[in-house]
Amino acid sequence: MTADLAREILQRCGEHLLMVALAVAIALLIALPLGVLIQGRPRLAQLVLGLANAVQTIPSLAIFGLLLTVPVLGGIGPTPAVVALVLYALLPLLRGLVTGLSQVPSGLKEAGRALGLSRGQVMRHVEFPLALPSLMAGLRVATVISVGVATIGAAIGAGGLGVFIFRGIATVNNSLLLAGALPAAAIALVADGALGALETRLSRRVAKGGSQGGGPGGRPDGRRPAWRRRRWRQLLAGALLVASLLAIPVAWRWLAPAGSPPAGGKAADGETVVVGAKGYTEQLLLGELLAQEIEANTSLRVKREFSLGSTFLLHEAVRQGRIDGYVEYTGTAWTAILRQPPLPPERRAAVWQRARQLYDDRYGLRMFPSLGFENSFAILIRQADGQRLGLRTISDAVKPARQWRAAFGYEFLNREDGFPGLAERYGLRFAAPPSAMDLGLTYRALADGRVDLIAGDSTNGLISALKLQKLDDDRAYFPPYDAVPVFNAASLRRHPQLVPVLERLSGRFSATTMQKLNAAVDLQGQTPELVVRRWRRESAAGRAG
Repeated sequence: MTADLAREILQRCGEHLLMVALAVAIALLIALPLGVLIQGRPRLAQLVLGLANAVQTIPSLAIFGLLLTVPVLGGIGPTPAVVALVLYALLPLLRGLVTGLSQVPSGLKEAGRALGLSRGQVMRHVEFPLALPSLMAGLRVATVISVGVATIGAAIGAGGLGVFIFRGIATVNNSLLLAGALPAAAIALVADGALGALETRLSRRVAKGGSQGGGPGGRPDGRRPAWRRRRWRQLLAGALLVASLLAIPVAWRWLAPAGSPPAGGKAADGETVVVGAKGYTEQLLLGELLAQEIEANTSLRVKREFSLGSTFLLHEAVRQGRIDGYVEYTGTAWTAILRQPPLPPERRAAVWQRARQLYDDRYGLRMFPSLGFENSFAILIRQADGQRLGLRTISDAVKPARQWRAAFGYEFLNREDGFPGLAERYGLRFAAPPSAMDLGLTYRALADGRVDLIAGDSTNGLISALKLQKLDDDRAYFPPYDAVPVFNAASLRRHPQLVPVLERLSGRFSATTMQKLNAAVDLQGQTPELVVRRWRRESAAGRAG
């Protein structure tokens, strides 16, 4: 393990713990009064618990996706992730509290009232202490659930250990998968063990208090001694203080979105810009390239929001100023974002010029010139099948494809320039509907014989390594896909020093170079950070020579 990776693991562990602690603290603050309110009210309890249970039935990834569309939550980042975790933590906390309160013997409550205690005092000094073990059991469940679900927050830029998991899936790197999964499992086990020990201690205290006569506090009148009441208040005040302190970083990011200017409205030296990237190898490399170039040539700090998922998520993020920029592809911008009819590759210059103008007019985004290479969709089969059947073009594959299985990434199955249009243009049909899976997994699925045709990236290093063959697009279906930086125009006005940095990247890459860099990550297990750093060093030495 490299020092950089170890530092990042510690950083991501901190982000993960922050999300979980904040979400569980907020859920607890909601569940305590709500549980007391619905206790003894069967209809209200059925309604509230039914709603909380309904949330649990919704897949976690869908919850994260739905929360992205809520404007007040600010799109990507930790805020929607924390809200999702709060929703998932509510049910076990509510059930634990309601179950514990319902199991308190009615005789104890009546005895407390007979001693002159008010209803609130009976709740605080009799019911709640006896229900505490059940509530602690719910807290343990809520915490473990939150630790696991928090890994999905990386898909919307919330950070945490899920960053390694998504990056490992994208690059088919088991080391990265373990770098995210093992610490997450360790956090869940340690948290569960610590809360379990606390639950046992509290249960013994309650039992000891009850055996000393009177109520759980050990006094004949059922009231706790003054020193215990003070301790309880101190613990509650401490919990509220900790929850407030944990809320500060998330609230700051909520109220001051990434890329927003300081109060004076001018960029200051050392201010932070946010660079985004989609969730596969090439995008991680290009995002890292932008970040390192900005850091090397300006005084700006760069926050990396990588593995954000789909094109549409990144587009909305840069449009809203949640990130400052990322690398897009002209064909994707033209068809998927702008929803224009595909144009053939020979119209490359026209696609860029027109897309650049529309991005500026419609979204307030600036599209820079190409980095120098194109990454088109590549319809791939195994080399052995291509040689055996004499296949060279997509048209050649139409007939045998009727007996084949296909797998595509989620975007390709739904985009304007994706599978529906491809199937119509070529009359392409398969033995069964194509499977949908993560793009990074499709290459292995094809090489292992689980599917027979996929849509990959033309610059992916796995194509040659796994002995795959690209079929020529003989009917010119796919538009040009030149890699172009896209930045929020308002961000560029705040940070004008970014413009020359991005312009100098024009034409610096070739498709061959990009394929080699992809292979260094996918095949040799190197990190995108190290690969880009080495390329920049070698490129600078070559220019100097």
